[in-house]
Amino acid sequence: MRYSIVTGGNRGIGKEISHQLLIEGYAVIAVYYNDDESALSTKKEFESGFPENFFVIECDLSNIENITLLFSKVNKITQSIDLLILNAGNTIRRGLEDITIGEWNSVMTVNLTTPVFLIQKFLPILNRGSNIIFTGSSMATYPHSVSLAYGISKSAVHALVKNLVKFLMPYEIRVNCVAPGFVDTDWHKDKPVNMKDSITKKISLKRFAKPEEIASAFLFLIHNQYINGEIIAIDGGYSYE
Repeated sequence: MRYSIVTGGNRGIGKEISHQLLIEGYAVIAVYYNDDESALSTKKEFESGFPENFFVIECDLSNIENITLLFSKVNKITQSIDLLILNAGNTIRRGLEDITIGEWNSVMTVNLTTPVFLIQKFLPILNRGSNIIFTGSSMATYPHSVSLAYGISKSAVHALVKNLVKFLMPYEIRVNCVAPGFVDTDWHKDKPVNMKDSITKKISLKRFAKPEEIASAFLFLIHNQYINGEIIAIDGGYSYE
């Protein structure tokens, strides 16, 4: 059995990635935090079609000390990982004038720092030929007008992927990134209608992406064994007008 870990794997893009991996024959360990209802609902949904192949672990990845706890919990399920999807993310919608040091550090920790040290911790049980895939963002490329910390953190994630290629080469582990634009998930549910309309007008395809359209890019990176160190943008042609 091939085992995968998907951080933020209980909802939104992460949930769809988990679903597609189950279809592909992976056992999936979905890591979540502070949303028991969603995690249990997803577990119940997936267990009906994939009994004993879907696991959920609650872990607060905003606290880097919890990486060791997560490792011990995963180790009770498997001592061998073939795929690591670093999808969990955090944002605080504040600009330069308003953001505090604590808020800045919170976004940077979840989006950038924790993934680095999570890879470090799990490296001994990542199989040769395995994959690491990050969820980046189009906001790493286009200036983010709402959250300074989020845009900068995702820019750093894209740079991290490029740099990790050299460090992971001796382990024969590929590392890539999918950078979605705006996706129709709960992440955007609180956006005002006028803001969503304004965003849609900038997308050449005139709609937000479906989660399954983003998840399919992760599968593409898994299957194509010659892609390494790449950022795959899926933004529907954002700002083409």
